[in-house]
Amino acid sequence: MKAIRRFSVRPVLPEPLRPLHRLARNLRWSWHPETRELFESVDPEGWRESGGDPVRLLGAVPVSRLADLAEDRSFLRRLTAAADDLHDYLTGPRWYQGRVAAEDRAGPGASAPSGAPVPSVPPGAPAPSGASVPSATSVPSGPPAPSGLPTAIAYFSPEFGITAALPQYSGGLGILAGDHLKAASDLGVPLMGVGLLYRHGYFRQSLSREGWQQEHYPVLDPDELPLTQLCEADGRPVRIPLTLPGGRPLHARVWQAQVGRVPLLLLDSDVEENGHGEREVTDRLYGGGSEHRLLQEMLLGIGGVRALRAYCGLTGHPEPEVFHTNEGHAGFQGLERIRELIAGGAGFDAAHEAVRAGTVFTTHTPVPAGIDRFDRELVARHFGDDAELPGIEVERILALGMETYPGGEPGLFNMAVMGLRLAQRANGVSTLHGRVSREMFAGLWPGFDPEEVPITSITNGVHAPTWTAPEVTRLGARQFGHLADSELWELRRTLRKRLVAEARQRLYASWRQRGAGTAELGWIDGVLDPDVLTIGFARRVPSYKRLTLMLRDQDRLMELLLHPERPVQIVVAGKAHPADDGGKRLVQELVRFADDPRVRHRLVFLPDYGMGMAQQLYPGCDVWLNNPLRPLEACGTSGMKAALNGCLNLSVLDGWWDEWYEPDFGWAIPTADGDAIDETRRDDLEAAALYDLLEQRVAPRFYDRGPDGLPGRWIAMVRRTLTTLGPKVLAGRMVREYAERLYAPAARSHRALNLAAAAELATWKTRIRAAWPDVAVDHVEAHLTPPAPGGAAELGSTLSLRVRVRLGGLDPADVEVQAVAGRVDDTDRITDATHVPLKPTAGPDLEGRHLYEGPLALNRTGPFGYTVRVLPAHPLLAHPAEPGLIAIPSEATSEAAGVLMR
Repeated sequence: MKAIRRFSVRPVLPEPLRPLHRLARNLRWSWHPETRELFESVDPEGWRESGGDPVRLLGAVPVSRLADLAEDRSFLRRLTAAADDLHDYLTGPRWYQGRVAAEDRAGPGASAPSGAPVPSVPPGAPAPSGASVPSATSVPSGPPAPSGLPTAIAYFSPEFGITAALPQYSGGLGILAGDHLKAASDLGVPLMGVGLLYRHGYFRQSLSREGWQQEHYPVLDPDELPLTQLCEADGRPVRIPLTLPGGRPLHARVWQAQVGRVPLLLLDSDVEENGHGEREVTDRLYGGGSEHRLLQEMLLGIGGVRALRAYCGLTGHPEPEVFHTNEGHAGFQGLERIRELIAGGAGFDAAHEAVRAGTVFTTHTPVPAGIDRFDRELVARHFGDDAELPGIEVERILALGMETYPGGEPGLFNMAVMGLRLAQRANGVSTLHGRVSREMFAGLWPGFDPEEVPITSITNGVHAPTWTAPEVTRLGARQFGHLADSELWELRRTLRKRLVAEARQRLYASWRQRGAGTAELGWIDGVLDPDVLTIGFARRVPSYKRLTLMLRDQDRLMELLLHPERPVQIVVAGKAHPADDGGKRLVQELVRFADDPRVRHRLVFLPDYGMGMAQQLYPGCDVWLNNPLRPLEACGTSGMKAALNGCLNLSVLDGWWDEWYEPDFGWAIPTADGDAIDETRRDDLEAAALYDLLEQRVAPRFYDRGPDGLPGRWIAMVRRTLTTLGPKVLAGRMVREYAERLYAPAARSHRALNLAAAAELATWKTRIRAAWPDVAVDHVEAHLTPPAPGGAAELGSTLSLRVRVRLGGLDPADVEVQAVAGRVDDTDRITDATHVPLKPTAGPDLEGRHLYEGPLALNRTGPFGYTVRVLPAHPLLAHPAEPGLIAIPSEATSEAAGVLMR
């Protein structure tokens, strides 16, 4: 019979074993080998059955075993050491605290313009249920604000991949978010994570007999997960309220996961106060239709801010100074913060400026189709007097997300566009992706060249303790330079052998699920070979990642797999989105090829790809294959994880590989770029290039053995990958860059833009926008010193510029007039530009024009050109392009200025 209700009955740990509870509830165990080994020793068989989950383990271990352990002095010594180590990790100073101390010793000289801190919630703002709202004069608990670095950062993401024991992720975005939190914890960065708790998580994948992907959604019980419910001081669970159209309430509770030093707050709508539809809001990750997705994102953004206020009020944790939005899904958090300030008496424009100052937005998608976009009327229906954010006019909300720019669709509300308009700082996730993002969103800054669009880049990284095999971790990067070739090769074989065993177990389980009998599966004992070159390919299965590119010429692939002297074997895994039948067909095509008795011992597809599988797959592969359509891979961190284990990369030059590829680390698959090449032809050419690399360079190098029987050149590449590439791909490097390049400037802007300063800046922008149609470059003169016969300038000459500008009633202090100069291409477009501010020397004249002058040094040879432009200027602007306004010479003015000879 089926139970009508489910709940967990936990054992009471004997007093000497009580530290096990704290160790299990802090997810640091997921990347701390000694703690995992301690839990495994509690009950090795139970540890395997629990999937390496300490909470499940402790819920199932026999009471008699606990009693024995409570008397086991050796175990208790190990337990004490682990508990002490966790305490030191949580309380001791780390990199961030060292930076704070260094800045404090240096004094406030490096701080931004003075100004009282912007209160995180303004005086008089109504608090959500369970939240504690600071007054304008209250000081958050915790350390005082340092001269630059923020006291707390809120990091919003729709998914977090911390551990397989907390399955709240689907792919790269969530794994990146999890690694971000772990690295922040290791560095002592005061991050706070905010997400949703999905009752079914992402789906589990199996295959039908015909190889078609099937989805399963097991129910997750929060009481069986490493979570603690956030409660009021009197023990009542905190409730976070939202209002749906028609005034219907939506309530959510808050679960807390502790990720080392970082609290992660997860909102869950499956509470008794909600109706059935409202309870289903957090049912599945990336499930449902547009309205369902919109409600999830409102709960994540708006509810997430309210959950943070409740958490900080109850625990005394410092209020966040910086809000980091990981992709557009959580963009509504900025609207909730605007509502707080408006409720405290601020105007919308001032509140908008104050919120932007402390917001960082990271975009992860290089294609418009990958961005959440909602119908205008759907968004409008969910806001206003009888829905959410009644203090904000609906049209102001819509204006933040509408695609009101050339090439946009004015009827759609774009979450990434809103994210950019609500953030003063934005970034892509690799150098190439930053460039792609600047081009993709250039319409938001009309008149500016894409390279000047204010979107920078910070290349993703991966958390080494999570993704590195224990054997590799124990050696450490410094030892790889001194390890003998034979030892390094034996290490690689050990990891490969472990993957072979893991793959056989998973393949056997998969075939049993597909309906095969035991008698049919004897062949699985011979699947894969620990001495054969092993290639890995595992990721989500959207079409642009090209899962089946390797199948383009199946006869040629079969020759590679079955080569008598240099065989190749491939391990493949990946999930297609449940609604993506095209992706499912790709999976089926791959599975059917892998089912062929001629090659099934050389190519396997392992279903249900997740963190647990990945942690075995990356270390065991010799080559990691990545063949997306360039430049559609924003970063692609799977190859980074493989590299940390000495696996070489074989990849299209996209994402991070475009940035850090060297022949010492692997191979670059040539791409067939160009508008003249259709998709079919491109796939044919790039597949042929892949086969050529495998046949002529990769396999020969792996099997090229010296007199000692070792592939010396291959081992040299493994060594270089571990010692040189490994340190670059670390999440610690990534988080340090966020802290120094984005979080610290955002914190300084947040403090500088108090409500008075924000109101002044907003008023200034309104005045500038009103006057800007009358701002114009009226006349440009250029005089070369010394004069050059025939108009050809010599290196070292100076060009003296005189520019007359109409300011449309603005003051010269409101603008900056610049000369923009540099080399020019065949279309006279300036490349590698230098910007030289010109000084006002006279004006206004009788025609209302101001004169600007300045020298331009000709310090480059070759084709050279210049122009001039007018930009708004204000000390509180984060970037000259921020207002999106520019004035440049008309064609007539440009012709009158003359042309420099080349």
